[in-house]
Amino acid sequence: MNRIFFYLLFFLTSCTFKREFSVNDWAYYRGDNSVSHFKPFDQINIDNVHKIRKAWEFKSNDHDLENRSQIQCNPLIIDGVLFGTSAKMKLFALDASNGSKLWEFDPYDGMFSSHGTGVNRGLNYFRNSDGDRILYATYSKLYAVNPRTGKLIESFGKNGVVDLKEGLGRNVDSLLLAANTPGVIFKNLLILGHRASESTGAVPGHIRAFNVFTGKIEWIFHTIPYPGEYGYDTWPEDAYLISGGANAWAGLSLDNKNEIVYVPTGSAAFDYYGGDRKGKNLFANSIIALNANNGKRIWHYQTIHHDIWDRDLPAAPNLVTIKKDDKTIDALAQITKSGYLFVFDRKTGEPIYPIIEKTVPKSSLIGEFSWPTQPVPTVYPPFSRVSLSKDDYPERSKEARDFAKRVWEISKYEEFLPLSLDETILFPGLDGGGEWGGAAYNPNSGIIFINSNEMPWSLKMNKKDGLTLGRTVYNSGCMICHGQDLKGNLGVYSNIPTLVNIKDRMTSKSLKEIIINGKGIMPSFANLSKDEIEAIVDYLIDPKKENSTYEKFNSWPYPYVFGGFKKHYAPDGFPAIKPPWGQLTAIDLNKASILWQIPLGEHDKLKRSGIIDTGTENYGGPLVTSGGILIIAATMDEKIRAFDQITGELLWEDKLPAAGYATPSTYIIDGKQYIVIACGGGKLGTNSGSSYVAYSLN
Repeated sequence: MNRIFFYLLFFLTSCTFKREFSVNDWAYYRGDNSVSHFKPFDQINIDNVHKIRKAWEFKSNDHDLENRSQIQCNPLIIDGVLFGTSAKMKLFALDASNGSKLWEFDPYDGMFSSHGTGVNRGLNYFRNSDGDRILYATYSKLYAVNPRTGKLIESFGKNGVVDLKEGLGRNVDSLLLAANTPGVIFKNLLILGHRASESTGAVPGHIRAFNVFTGKIEWIFHTIPYPGEYGYDTWPEDAYLISGGANAWAGLSLDNKNEIVYVPTGSAAFDYYGGDRKGKNLFANSIIALNANNGKRIWHYQTIHHDIWDRDLPAAPNLVTIKKDDKTIDALAQITKSGYLFVFDRKTGEPIYPIIEKTVPKSSLIGEFSWPTQPVPTVYPPFSRVSLSKDDYPERSKEARDFAKRVWEISKYEEFLPLSLDETILFPGLDGGGEWGGAAYNPNSGIIFINSNEMPWSLKMNKKDGLTLGRTVYNSGCMICHGQDLKGNLGVYSNIPTLVNIKDRMTSKSLKEIIINGKGIMPSFANLSKDEIEAIVDYLIDPKKENSTYEKFNSWPYPYVFGGFKKHYAPDGFPAIKPPWGQLTAIDLNKASILWQIPLGEHDKLKRSGIIDTGTENYGGPLVTSGGILIIAATMDEKIRAFDQITGELLWEDKLPAAGYATPSTYIIDGKQYIVIACGGGKLGTNSGSSYVAYSLN
């Protein structure tokens, strides 16, 4: 009897009894497991999209009034119910026909103001005959929530919660780990990656598969290989014990038919100096094809060797079908921050067209062994500028041109130029090329649509000698957001508060609590030692008190510290480069050619002066349908737009209550098609918001 019970229990926890989603649903992050951003709807189409109007707006009213919160969620719509997340990371359900709230789940139970959480970009919905569940992560916790009631499913993990810091092979309790982006569900497995710190003391980026019923880890793939595993010799000996990063923060793709999950990874930590990680560093900066059943590697391709430029793969690859030489190929298209498009046979990993290994400059930093070559695709064109010349100086004014000329003359620039003690221009920028919104793909036309950024950034390294401990900690952990001069708004996130004269607004005790716990999108830095926390607080509150030399503590393991970076804005506040600063590109994958390319977004101030077609920096991806339209928000002008997929013609636009730095979803209820977008703002100097806005034909 006991044996029969055991086998019955095993059967129940290893089978899905899966019910299918309706074609009218938007049931997966970015549309489907192939991340196409596509739906075969044509009710809203190129002929009538100009007639769509706001159908409803839902406001959670929990955004930060100082404009430091964001919403990046691509909501799910299933059986007429919309599931999304708010600025304070609350999970909610709405009647998707009118936006009225059905329930709300607060993972922090009102404690958000004192803890850092990151952002949430989407959800996983598991459908099962014994009851559906939403699997949803904030920061380092994974929750199983009943989609009918909004209550935790307590049989999952510990009372409905799994601690994602457990099961990584070493103690990471005090380190940053945040699951910003949903993984994919395969059979009874949730396959998931996570975000890691980009500085010293980072968690490893191993990929794990969790049982959707119990939360138990069923398999793990080591992105920093263990002894005896493939790729171990691309790192120093025993690197797996201390190295971090090589993580899949951007999401995953799944080929259900062939049972393959595709994993795009980011750089190894520390981002900008790799003297302690000599070698290619597999599986950082790689597309990894894994057997979805057991996590075994099938093939991989590394797009950057020994990354020292923070060239993470920014989005899950699109699973596409390509016609070449009268053959149909199941393929994979991977966008990159560098503006290149890598395209492979998704079963074998063979490039569709040759990829060359380009000889690149050698690092001048002591102890750094930069890789001598880097892969560059041929045939498939870049979707953004990948190099700079004098022809890229801004032309809108003599002041802007002279500023850019001065900056470029005192900086170094060359593609794949390693960082040095001098200012080095990185282009198209740390948030350049493609970003986490990802590309959209229309399987009927074979066209892929990519929005991109083009912004020059300056980076440099400094010798650690003579730096105080507080300044060293600031450089390594704080400067990426708050900037070299403490003024904020210069890093990966925007709307970052200034730390200048922080003593006038905050006590040492309050500042210490924020450093340990995090706040809003700022993560916890509890991994810092007591001495390091005291030193950074003293450095920010009273620099005269913080006068001990770095060598007294010597906890930073590298001969260099990150010397800061900045976006190149001219004195008029606009990019010190010729437009476009944001683009939307359509590439015909069958012909390997650009169909059209247009600026995306505009700056009202410049437009009033007669300067048009500038584009703006943008975050969030496009949506495409069988109606021939492409819908995208993403821009800092706070608009949502519709374009003709074949010509790139602008067909419609509307002003949102806050910028829509997210990917839209589309769905049908009672025969009516809706398009919905999260409007959270909070980046690029724009106001934060808390709305979801839906459009339809009235």
